[in-house]
Amino acid sequence: MHRILVTGATGQIGSELVPALRARYGAANVVAAGHKKTPMPELREAGPYATLDILERGALAALVELERIDTIYHLAALLSAKAETDPQLAWEINMGGLVNVLEVARLGNCAVFHPSSIGVFGPSTPPDRPPQVTIQRPNTMYGVTKVSGELLCDYYHRRYGLDTRGIRFPGLISHKTAPGGGTTDYAVEIFSAAIKYKQYTCFLRPGTSLDMMYMPDAIRAAMEIMEAKPEKLHHRNAYNLTAMSFAPEKLAAEIARHIPDFIMLYQPDPIRQAIADSWPNSLDDSAARADWGWQPRYTLAEMTREMLAALSGSGASHEP
Repeated sequence: MHRILVTGATGQIGSELVPALRARYGAANVVAAGHKKTPMPELREAGPYATLDILERGALAALVELERIDTIYHLAALLSAKAETDPQLAWEINMGGLVNVLEVARLGNCAVFHPSSIGVFGPSTPPDRPPQVTIQRPNTMYGVTKVSGELLCDYYHRRYGLDTRGIRFPGLISHKTAPGGGTTDYAVEIFSAAIKYKQYTCFLRPGTSLDMMYMPDAIRAAMEIMEAKPEKLHHRNAYNLTAMSFAPEKLAAEIARHIPDFIMLYQPDPIRQAIADSWPNSLDDSAARADWGWQPRYTLAEMTREMLAALSGSGASHEP
């Protein structure tokens, strides 16, 4: 019987991963943990919830012991754009929190899922479909913490035999939670703006192609890699992953198919544009496909249709 802890459970990924895990393993077996004392009712009322500061190792260890946890999905982190505004805090949370999780997992013999990101790449990475193993020289604090996290998880696996696994997520798109300070947030904000105002001002310039993924695919991927047989995982920390790649104007055109009078304006934000420019246009995720059968289900057209339907209140929903 799996006993699962999800840190950062109130964030964009956690708020959708927790219900999916509870549906699969039973609500009582999945503990949601976040920094908020009053999380959304679905997290608090549908299963166990704990308020947790990931920097307090003693509290984390006590929670893992109390709940007999054997698997930790560690999602608590500062995202790319927010991390650039306070790099010292980003290092403290992203790395300090991960060290705490790995040490508690080591002592408690827990498996660990730690998400990485396209942020691990930098200007010297090949821009078009870089392979699983390639140059990783990020020029942002978020990227630095994610590369360091990959290496640290590899170290704990090699040194202590800890079952660590991870995915390099692209930009994630969801209609259930608000964006949290990422460079790809425009691809979430644009849908509500299109419905409400028929207009959106994008903080990235036209032609900025980036990998993206609809949240149901991301949730499924996180669960699938943790369920994969260990002997199939040749990379562990962390696999390239993608579902689609597009520039802002391509997304705007797809939305305009449903809202013909939608207008896209552009006002590039220097910080987020610089971050986006340092990332590849698209990734080669053939290693994930070969090792554990990764296969995205949503295309740009399917995602756009479902996002607009859900946000306009027409009743569409998705299941991971």
